[in-house]
Amino acid sequence: MTHRYVYGVMNDDPVEFETDAVGGADRVYTVSHRRLNAVVSDIDTTDPEETDEDAQRHDDVLREIMERDGGRTIVPMQFGMAFENDRALKNVLRGARPAFRRAINDIEGREELGLKIVREEDTDVDTDALEAAVADELESIAAQSVPNDLFSDRLVLNRSYLVDRDERERFDEAVADLEDEYDDLMFRYTGPFAPYSFVDVKIGAQQ
Repeated sequence: MTHRYVYGVMNDDPVEFETDAVGGADRVYTVSHRRLNAVVSDIDTTDPEETDEDAQRHDDVLREIMERDGGRTIVPMQFGMAFENDRALKNVLRGARPAFRRAINDIEGREELGLKIVREEDTDVDTDALEAAVADELESIAAQSVPNDLFSDRLVLNRSYLVDRDERERFDEAVADLEDEYDDLMFRYTGPFAPYSFVDVKIGAQQ
């Protein structure tokens, strides 16, 4: 029996395309409830195992949607959301409709960018001054930002930014200016990603 694996939810026109999808599927399509469209592929389990390949495919499908038709907005789901059938999925869309609509509103026309700043082994960095300088440059351009874990003692800053597509170039330039100014630090600037860090829609039990 085939189940539905969910990548994300949008209130845009339905899509259907062939691609390498999670769990060996080769087609992505939408299941609709009122104006909401869940982007799905078929899968033979409701508890998929997160392999590196499938995690990458999950992200690739989201990126493909975000790049379609000049840029679409999709609320991304974390890896592993799979439902018994269309009915179970539509029930969830019905229940979480207000939350999805709010989330779509928040991220409409925006994408997530990541910035990590890393120091060399034996350098001292005035973290407060650096954070203030980064905030001065970037916070006025970004719609929102959130801190991420400093998972290594060489990591002096790790943030995600939600940026309007129209502001992307300005944001890129601001990051480049900071990089010039702090040329003794390593900048890792990544994205665009689906805005995982800026949506928090819990969708219920998968049964």
